[in-house]
Amino acid sequence: MIGYVMLGTNDLERAGAFYDQLLAELGASRFMEQDTFIAWGTDPSSPMVSVTKPFDGNEATVGNGVMVALSVDTREKVDALHAKALELGGADEGAPGERGQGFYAGYFRDLDGNKLNAFCVG
Repeated sequence: MIGYVMLGTNDLERAGAFYDQLLAELGASRFMEQDTFIAWGTDPSSPMVSVTKPFDGNEATVGNGVMVALSVDTREKVDALHAKALELGGADEGAPGERGQGFYAGYFRDLDGNKLNAFCVG
């Protein structure tokens, strides 16, 4: 149902480098790119993640309560994605672990403060 998620950034080059490496862990690469945004995906029919400079020209800010969840198929991939985010300079928002009823997740923030997680069920 979700086509793409867009996150604001004030430094497109820095955000691009972060997500190039982070999303490569999921097999994603740059799918679309213009002067103000970059989008990553695995194929055109799958959901994408993108970063953008705000259209209104104001500074990008982090949405309170907003989070992007990246679905993976194993706990090892949750661990690896969380570790990669921290290696790239992201901030820990909750180490990978069981969150109840087979839901396993690790939480982090990107270089602009946007909150994400990697999760799997089972």
